[in-house]
Amino acid sequence: MKYLTLIHRLLILAAACTPLLMPSTAQASKKIRAEKSASAKSYAYRERKDAMLFADALAQQQGLDPAWVRQTIGEARFIPAIQKQMQPAGHGFVKNWAVYRSRFIEPLRISTGVEFWQHNTEALARAEKDYGVAPEVIVGIIGVETIYGRHMGSYRVIDALTTLAFDFPKTAERDRSPFFQAELAQFLLLQKQAGLDVATVKGSYAGALGLGQFMPSNWAKYAVDFDGDGQIDLRNSPADAIGSIANFLKSANWQPGMPARYPVSFDQTKLNTRTLLAPDIRPTFSVKQLADNGVVLDDTAAQHPGPLALVELLNGDPETDGNEPTYIAGTENFYAISRYNRSSYYTLAVIELGETIKAQLPDAVAAK
Repeated sequence: MKYLTLIHRLLILAAACTPLLMPSTAQASKKIRAEKSASAKSYAYRERKDAMLFADALAQQQGLDPAWVRQTIGEARFIPAIQKQMQPAGHGFVKNWAVYRSRFIEPLRISTGVEFWQHNTEALARAEKDYGVAPEVIVGIIGVETIYGRHMGSYRVIDALTTLAFDFPKTAERDRSPFFQAELAQFLLLQKQAGLDVATVKGSYAGALGLGQFMPSNWAKYAVDFDGDGQIDLRNSPADAIGSIANFLKSANWQPGMPARYPVSFDQTKLNTRTLLAPDIRPTFSVKQLADNGVVLDDTAAQHPGPLALVELLNGDPETDGNEPTYIAGTENFYAISRYNRSSYYTLAVIELGETIKAQLPDAVAAK
């Protein structure tokens, strides 16, 4: 009963797509896990009692074949490289927007993005009509995520999710094991729901799949058959990926026609960055409130009807000359994109890549 309750909670978590603290199933194999992780060698999860208890509970809860679930999870392998990539950044690391931007606003992504847009003009236009999402944002996301399908990941998703479900590199402040246990459960359900071969399909080190790198819970919740062929294929169908990303953004409160960000400058005599940055990137302030706290907006931004956020992006150590942070005013659409990947750096890279690609399209394509 304990493990049935656990699986029920995990699937609620997957549906909500948010982390949830819950009792760990790992106590039964704590010693094995410690020994295996310390040795940093790959091994099959059939050796782990906690993984097998999880498999049994999932099978019973969801009416799956117990032998198949045990075999599938049991054949998954602990991958040390995946665990390593989930390690938090070391002490002293300072984010740098200029460096981050240079990784994504670069010739290969731009030229490939222009080609992708030209080949998928109809699907992008239909996604804008059906969901209200600007084509350049969808193109920007796919470009940042996978360079338009060139790099969709080389890890077996079953290995990635099982490694992070049972061997997430925990710290006192951070343990995402419950999140990845929920994603593992949902991934196995996709074999029945979406016809995925869960034993072979590959994705990122975090278990994300396809052109837009959907986690399994987002596949289940937001993926759509946008090419109308009777099946959802986010790996091989650009149209399905385009429609699914648009559906996700609409669900994240995307506002059709609204800019995602505005430039800002400051009135240093009134500037109150402590107040302005306290809500992080969630749009909270009216135009008047921003002005009262020292933010100067251009004429277009001054007419914005909704809430805004002051977004700060570091460019290395701000105490060093020449490393002044970059600031923008983020709208509800900036926040919507950030729900795809909860990073202001990612969000601005998506926006700027999409805009750069749009600017290089032939006029006839850009106008569609």
